[in-house]
Amino acid sequence: MSASKLAGLIVSGATALGVAVLIAPTVAVAHHSFAMFDHVNRVTLAGTVTRFQWTNPHVYIELDVPDGKGGAKHYSIECASVNVLTRGGWKFTDVKKGDKVSLLVNPLKDGTAGGMLETATFADGRSLGDSNPPGGVFER
Repeated sequence: MSASKLAGLIVSGATALGVAVLIAPTVAVAHHSFAMFDHVNRVTLAGTVTRFQWTNPHVYIELDVPDGKGGAKHYSIECASVNVLTRGGWKFTDVKKGDKVSLLVNPLKDGTAGGMLETATFADGRSLGDSNPPGGVFER
């Protein structure tokens, strides 16, 4: 290999490393704390799935819950990552738009319509958890 080709490879490698170093802090900062969820209280929401997002860093279940007045209130429920849910027995086909589900969640502390999933119960009676400890509290 000629010296000029070797120098070109070194510059290309250094450029790739530089880009990775610049991107890494952005990715690390993108993840959020779970402090926004009320880990003491739990709420059960029964409704119809409007969207299921099998994505990282978190899976989301969008749910319309009847409000008792003929309408519905929309909730966005955050779940664990695809990897964690898969290890807990979930499949990306478990939830579909239009499915009726019951979700046990830790609500958002600010009262907005959302929360963090603890357990999902499906119309066929199956139940899957989020694979995290109850109340999101880990032993220390």
